[in-house]
Amino acid sequence: MASLSQNIAVIGAGSWGTALAKLWGEKGLSVTLWGHRPDHVEELIAHRENRTYLPGFTLNDTIRVTADLKDAVHNQLIIVMVVPSHVTRQVLEDTVPHLQKGAFLVTASKGIENDTLMTMTQLMEDVVPASSEAHLAILSGPSFAKEVAANLPSAVTVAANSNEDAIALQELFSTERFRVYASNDVRGLELGGALKNIIAIAAGICDGMGYGTNTRAALITRGLAEITRLGVKMGANPLTFSGLAGLGDLVLTCTGDLSRNRTVGLKLGQGMKLAEILAEMNMVAEGIKTTRSAMALAIREGVEMPILTQVYQVLYEDKDCKDAVASLLSRDLKEELDI
Repeated sequence: MASLSQNIAVIGAGSWGTALAKLWGEKGLSVTLWGHRPDHVEELIAHRENRTYLPGFTLNDTIRVTADLKDAVHNQLIIVMVVPSHVTRQVLEDTVPHLQKGAFLVTASKGIENDTLMTMTQLMEDVVPASSEAHLAILSGPSFAKEVAANLPSAVTVAANSNEDAIALQELFSTERFRVYASNDVRGLELGGALKNIIAIAAGICDGMGYGTNTRAALITRGLAEITRLGVKMGANPLTFSGLAGLGDLVLTCTGDLSRNRTVGLKLGQGMKLAEILAEMNMVAEGIKTTRSAMALAIREGVEMPILTQVYQVLYEDKDCKDAVASLLSRDLKEELDI
């Protein structure tokens, strides 16, 4: 395949979308950044800075910002979806009428749709007509927006069903400080990226309750076992979960102070209620909604996921965090590799 177009539409002007736009704009690519709120877009244009979601970073003058979705995606070959997973369907439906035939649709969102239990590429397959001949892919890995915007070295993975597509996107997205690996395990990347947010909530709860690093290490390890168990059942390559989009993203989100999901768990562990925590937040913690869909998915697939189950009960059944920990520790003893 010849090199891809140097034009990219980034759909979603939150922290991650803005960081990616900044990254690729500074590489010299022609970037259009779309935001859904006209007042927010006006702020971005006026100050060349996302003061709401990613303050302190100046956007290259070559980055075009718009609130007009048709204008953003018209004649664009590369479209990167960076809107929260629970609004991805609606934004995609609005995008389809303006989609160029043969365009690359790349999701950089991490979640599972609540009503359908679809991953983001399954959702794209559901919404985007086959006649559009769209190429679907996913970008995922350990990558806090603030650190990417600051040009700190990061590594992620892009996956597509076609190795040729994955390699073409890998070359387009990579920069001197943003190393991209290629994969053909789309399902593995999606599940690793979505489910790690739930384990991060659990890690935050343990930290908020004052437990130590022993506890956190055990939680991350057993959380990875749960994610792998469901992933393999759904056809993913188990090796993906020991890679960047699996273990890498899991460690980052469970330990990093910039993790919104860990922060939610931290406050729950300190005794706050979920409604109070959400009222304080101006950004989405994907793990909250994903916990609901992942619980239904685990039941549907017949996969045992005890950490997920306890996080679900804390979030949606108001279970006390101490009782959730006790439930995990009092389970029947197991063979470690019995996954």
